[in-house]
Amino acid sequence: MSSSSKRKTTMAKRNRENALRERRLRKQARKEARKLAAAELRESEAGTSVVADEQPEPPEEASPPT
Repeated sequence: MSSSSKRKTTMAKRNRENALRERRLRKQARKEARKLAAAELRESEAGTSVVADEQPEPPEEASPPT
């Protein structure tokens, strides 16, 4: 017979996971901003302009189903 007691995720673990997820999103945003700034610098040095439509979309956050 299997145990009916199931371990539940604690709020502390959920908070740690959320903080990690947020750090990763901020890091990705910084990385994309650096890439965009470098591209703009290259374009400005070449004498052409960067089109605003070429900006990358921010990653969508996976939300739990409601």
